[in-house]
Amino acid sequence: MNGVSGLRKRTTAPVSKSANTDCSSHPTTPAVNPFVHNIDLSAYDKIKVYILTVILLPLRLVAVFACLLIAYLLACIGTIGLSQEDLIHKPMTGWRRELRTVICWWMCKMFFNMGFYRVTIKGIRATEREAPILALAPHSSFSDAFPVVLLTAPSLVVKQEVQEVPFFAKLINYTQPVYVWREDPDSRQNTIKEIKRRTTSPDGWQQILIFPEGTCSNRKGLITFKPGAFYPGVPVQPVCIRYPNRLDTLSWTWQGPGALELLWLTMTQFYTYCELEFLPVYVPTEEEKCNPKLFASNVRDVMAKALQVPVIDYSYEDCRLMNKAKKLGLPPSIGLIEVQNVREEFGLDARVLETDFLEKFAKFADASSGLATAKQFARYLRLPVEHPKAMEIFEVYDSDRSGMISFKKYVRGRCTLSGSVKNSTRTNVSWDVVKQRLKLSPQDLETIDSFVTNLKSDTNENDVLDHLYAAVPEWSWIVSDLCNSRLP
Repeated sequence: MNGVSGLRKRTTAPVSKSANTDCSSHPTTPAVNPFVHNIDLSAYDKIKVYILTVILLPLRLVAVFACLLIAYLLACIGTIGLSQEDLIHKPMTGWRRELRTVICWWMCKMFFNMGFYRVTIKGIRATEREAPILALAPHSSFSDAFPVVLLTAPSLVVKQEVQEVPFFAKLINYTQPVYVWREDPDSRQNTIKEIKRRTTSPDGWQQILIFPEGTCSNRKGLITFKPGAFYPGVPVQPVCIRYPNRLDTLSWTWQGPGALELLWLTMTQFYTYCELEFLPVYVPTEEEKCNPKLFASNVRDVMAKALQVPVIDYSYEDCRLMNKAKKLGLPPSIGLIEVQNVREEFGLDARVLETDFLEKFAKFADASSGLATAKQFARYLRLPVEHPKAMEIFEVYDSDRSGMISFKKYVRGRCTLSGSVKNSTRTNVSWDVVKQRLKLSPQDLETIDSFVTNLKSDTNENDVLDHLYAAVPEWSWIVSDLCNSRLP
């Protein structure tokens, strides 16, 4: 079918009120990692891939490049005489806007030549007036560009790094996207303001298309929706993406095959299925307009129910922790701690979790399992494993009494202890007094003394504890407990 023309022929989409939406029937969150993907090729699959690599792949590559080149040249023509400021502040009109449909037609042909022969469209697409924002999920791959061109390239919300991708950067720029700078602390607010400006403007902006998950997953669940695009409080049309193929050669996750391998495997299949389902427009209640996180969460629930997958409270920040854990020689999966929930509960910055919490945890956790025993934790404290203070803190961390500390339990336990220290009265005490109250054997005293001596920047006795607290934060709680109050 012609996806471009088919989607533009639409009637008024039904509009649903969110107040009475029943989302309780979607599956509960399973213990799955949405950022891991493996492809198991059978003997038949391997033979097919090898044969089609020789026979079909070269032809497809030539056809794909030809279509991409034509679309790129058309995008270059369409932006002649327009500055970047024009693209940001004024919607395209006239022949430039019509040219977008032509460009999308060529991009559809490009995906057709990649093997995307079979496309199924369910539901009815809403107009710009009915739903200024389209929310697509799950986001799993670079192949999600296919649904974008099927939708005639609405304005995207994309990370700034795509400006560096050859050919595609020009094509993405033609959609007049809203760019997100992930490393810029002000980017979030600027993105929200720009989305709000466009969705409430009378200038005739096209719909804004978002992938609210903010990163790719393996489609086994819907991860946390970022609330940025829900701040304007305007109606949103959820759009479900499915790739109902026997082999999943599309999911591009943080752990799994790389982009080139996935592209190769996809283009050496006989065909690839794609399905889009337009759900009824979701109109926010007054409560949701005032609470974008609730709005985003409820839209996610509706989509999870339609997709028949669980909701999973992981996010892009969990991916960053996975990547950091891998660099530290730990299993990447230990980074899955539901960062968004932790940040909301304890007010932690995501960077602190990476640069402080995870690096400290890596000093005593087992490299193969990513867990820590009481003995490993006590060694990190430079205390004997049977010492009451080592066991007290370990029990606070080991909340489920499993005998092991995971990174998730470490984060929550350390935040809990941090609160107890803040609420206690700090006493100026010397290191010698602390050693006396620890009641250690001469051998254990020598161990901790040697450790502390290596931390000191000078001979000033007053900064000993400060250096110790910085190296092993648990010591601030040990000293606080020895001098003031009990641990929680």
